[in-house]
Amino acid sequence: MAYPVDMNKRWYHGSPEIIEVLREGSTITQWRKLAMAFSKKPKILCYSKLFGKIFHTGMKKGFLYVIDEPLVMDEDIYQHPRTTMDIGVEFLTKRPLKVKRIL
Repeated sequence: MAYPVDMNKRWYHGSPEIIEVLREGSTITQWRKLAMAFSKKPKILCYSKLFGKIFHTGMKKGFLYVIDEPLVMDEDIYQHPRTTMDIGVEFLTKRPLKVKRIL
């Protein structure tokens, strides 16, 4: 299954660390709950395509960030080439990006 990407929507990153700039090669997504789950650094994470629920084993305190600048597909970000998730869910950054913590 492929998820639609809308470049006008927000992009999220989850991390257990406080950051101001997201490093090149970091993972981002437009699925807010997925980014929050990844912020807890789970060893296991899966989701139900049917119900959109996320299950994970993460226990760390996590922070949620939004990318705080415009993005261009294939110039700033690209589809993760080795993702185990559906197309359109997980992307990698090509350069450092400004972020803003929202949770």
